[in-house]
Amino acid sequence: MTQKRAKVAVVGSLNMDVVVKAKRPPEMGETVMGEAVHFIPGGKGANQAVAAARLGAQTLMIGAVGDDPFGQSLLESLQKSGVDSRGVKTVSGVATGIASILLAEGDNSIVVVAGANGRCLPEDVEAGRELLSEADILLLQLEIPLETVLTAARTAKELGKRVVLNPAPARELPDELYRLTDVITPNRSELGLLTGRPVEEEGLEAAMRELLDRGVGCVVTTLGARGAACLSPEGGFRRVEGIPVEVVDTTGAGDAFNAALACGLSEGMDLPAAVDFAGRTAALAVTRLGAQDGMPQRKEVEAFTKRLNGG
Repeated sequence: MTQKRAKVAVVGSLNMDVVVKAKRPPEMGETVMGEAVHFIPGGKGANQAVAAARLGAQTLMIGAVGDDPFGQSLLESLQKSGVDSRGVKTVSGVATGIASILLAEGDNSIVVVAGANGRCLPEDVEAGRELLSEADILLLQLEIPLETVLTAARTAKELGKRVVLNPAPARELPDELYRLTDVITPNRSELGLLTGRPVEEEGLEAAMRELLDRGVGCVVTTLGARGAACLSPEGGFRRVEGIPVEVVDTTGAGDAFNAALACGLSEGMDLPAAVDFAGRTAALAVTRLGAQDGMPQRKEVEAFTKRLNGG
C-alpha cells in the first residue's frame, strides 16, 4: 500500500540567521573572540517548511521578506528544498527578518529582529486561502503578528484543516487560539510561561492538562535531550524518551520536530507514532550545523531509524 503523502501549509516567519560560534558565551559587558560566522537561511516558519518538504510533504508557505539580498536568498532556499513559495510576499523598503544566534558550549542563544515578518498580515492569509485549501494540516508559530496567526487558524478550521501551533517565542495567547488548535507543542519553558505553573517532572502533566482545559485538542511538550511528552483525551499522558546523539547545533531542533509531527499526522499516524517520528527527525537534525541546512531527508530519517533498531 502506498503511503499517503503529507500536505502541509506553514504560515510564519523567514529570517536570515547570522550564526556566530564561540567557545563560551560572553558575560554582560564582556567581549569574547568568536571562531566562525555563517549566514544561514532560517526563521521558524521557513525552517519548518523546509523540514516538511525534505521529509516528503507537499509543502506551501505564507510569509513576508524584504526587498534585499537576504530576502532573495531565503526565497531561493525555500524553492531549492521544494517548498511552494507563492504565498511569500516581498515588501518594498523593509529589511528581511534577522536572527542573531550564538552557538557556545553545545547550546544556543538567539536575538530576533522581526523586519518584514511584522508585515505578514491577516489579508495575506485571506489572499492565500486557496493555497491553504490544498493542505491537510496548518503549522503555525509566533514570530509573526498574533492577529495573523489567529486569522490563519480560523481560516484553517473553516476549511476543515487541522492546526498545529508551536507557541514560540512564547507569549500570552487569546482563548480563541487555544480552542482553534488541535495540537500545541510548547517546550518546557514555554509551557511554564503559558500556564504559570512549575513544569519540573512532577508538575509536567498538570501543566499540560491546563492547556487541554483551555480547549486545545492535544499537547506535546518537547524536553530537549530527554525526549517529549504527549497528552490527549483519548491516549492520556505518555513519555517518549530522547535519543542520545552527538550534538553539533540545536538551532533547528524544535522546527525539525514540529515539521515531522505535522507530516506524521498528515500521513495518518496516531499522536504517539507522530511524536516518535518527530523525535527521531529532531535527533538527526541536531547532529548538523544550520537550521535549514541541517534538516534531514526522509530517507535519512528512515536509515537512522533502522540503525536505532539494530537494522
